[in-house]
Amino acid sequence: MKDCKITFIGGGNMANSLIGGLIADGFNAEHIHVADADPVRLQSLSDKYAVHTHSDNLKAITQSSVVILAIKPQQLQEVIKQLSPQWQANTLLISIAAGIRLADISRWLDIEKAAIVRTMPNTPALVKAGATVMYANDAVSQQQHELAESILRSVGLTIWIKDEAQLDAVTALSGSGPAYFFLVMEAMEAAAIELGLDAETAKLLCIQTAFGAAKMALESDESTTILRKKVTSPGGTTERAIHELEDGGLHSLFENALIAAALRSRELATQLGEDHA
Repeated sequence: MKDCKITFIGGGNMANSLIGGLIADGFNAEHIHVADADPVRLQSLSDKYAVHTHSDNLKAITQSSVVILAIKPQQLQEVIKQLSPQWQANTLLISIAAGIRLADISRWLDIEKAAIVRTMPNTPALVKAGATVMYANDAVSQQQHELAESILRSVGLTIWIKDEAQLDAVTALSGSGPAYFFLVMEAMEAAAIELGLDAETAKLLCIQTAFGAAKMALESDESTTILRKKVTSPGGTTERAIHELEDGGLHSLFENALIAAALRSRELATQLGEDHA
């Protein structure tokens, strides 16, 4: 991996995070190229990481082992069709654009048996604590499979799935999930302030409690249900609070929320996958 050329189309936050993760893992910045229309963004990446920068997408992808599309979903079709005439058969395409199905990517690229990996990262990747789910088509070799995983693993956890349709559920869970936790934290902070804590104390306690609970869950072999029961003493304060949350329909609320997000993911995939006139 360390000698292959990796090209990013798009130099935004996710590309910045991946580049930083790759270099931290020992990948040579000399082999990283970035194409973007924003010269200020390119200069920032060059100054920060000493990577090669380009304003021309076609020049950037020349002789690339991997091309990572780190652009907005609405831009994907136009960019892929632009790259198609110069695409090399042995190049791996990795898309981190949410909602664009592999069949649509393949159709726009118009290259027979192109190796494509579709990914669904989430925003904690920006702080190297991401969760990325990955799906590959049959043209992806074992070596390319390992290469794609090593790239995304540089910013957090990676999980492969064999059914692309599951990415809608993934989007609802881990893709949108950080916002759910922020909302819960927001509500907890507000309630603590109502109980008399100052805003800064409420914020710090809430964040550290969330971090600690997540770390315990990640490092434990026990289910979250068991972990929750272990800190819920009969007749205690936690039990009283849990009863209030359950009586308020917390489980149903989250079930409905994830179903709504998954349905919206499917709707967007259909809309974004339509060919431009």
